[in-house]
Amino acid sequence: MTISVLTRALGTLLATLLLCLSSVQAAPITMATKGFTEQHLLSAMTTLWLNKKGFQVIPKTNIPVSIGRSAMLNKQIDMTWEYTGASLIVFNHITTRMSSEQAYQTVKRLDGKLGLIWLNPAPMNNTYAFAMQRQRAEKEHITTVSQLVARIEQIRKQDPDHNWMLGLDLEFAGRADGLKPLQKLYGLTLDRPQIRQMDPGLVYNAIRDGFVEAGLVYTTDGRVKGFDLKILEDDKHFFPSYNVTPLVRKEVLEANPGLAEALNQLSALITDDVITELNKRVDIDHQSPQQVARDFLQSKGML
Repeated sequence: MTISVLTRALGTLLATLLLCLSSVQAAPITMATKGFTEQHLLSAMTTLWLNKKGFQVIPKTNIPVSIGRSAMLNKQIDMTWEYTGASLIVFNHITTRMSSEQAYQTVKRLDGKLGLIWLNPAPMNNTYAFAMQRQRAEKEHITTVSQLVARIEQIRKQDPDHNWMLGLDLEFAGRADGLKPLQKLYGLTLDRPQIRQMDPGLVYNAIRDGFVEAGLVYTTDGRVKGFDLKILEDDKHFFPSYNVTPLVRKEVLEANPGLAEALNQLSALITDDVITELNKRVDIDHQSPQQVARDFLQSKGML
């Protein structure tokens, strides 16, 4: 083979390789998110932001946790926004109490073995917490779960005909890592009539309307702000950290230079106060997640 023929052959091969590489980089990124307001907002923000950065995104919303996980492992989904606590407990069956950083490093290490990369966690924590009407909590001087437990026990002894009631979702009341170990840690004694089990979304209304004295909520839910509820400090650190984080398949990151940086830029903006306010605009003010996401990114100069 002459040098000129070899050169042309190598040139053709190089062009083919470049074309293949280009097609891989240009492949749309399929993103799965779960079926509640916060995840709808994350989906909308991510789609708008990544499109602005030149990436194509196919959003898949309302995907159940187990289905989304299987889809990522089977390479049907490219990325999602996952919570450290959910991965720790649901996927890896680890119930040891850890700091926020320990939880993140643990799931990052375990998922890394599966080709799933945890990028930078957002500075927000959508974990469980007990909440009360703010006015009532201030009147009773209750700011922590320990103080709530002490007040419940005081009422039990002094006025048992008016025992305080707690609103709990069905799942937490029955989970092995739910109500019973919490009662053990905090020394919380409850008679069955004091436990009002209901749909998670109804707990907020039950607290607001005085149907229960306190209830289990998610800390960044928009109704916490919209209903002016007081989040009580988990002073014995029972509840795990649920820092939301971009989770992306390794080969997708490698095929899309700049994707990790773009997602980390977005993640850094999502604080507790930010996401709670955005959730409120959707759940209380009845704005669409798409409009709220667009307004937020525009306010940050990102669109």
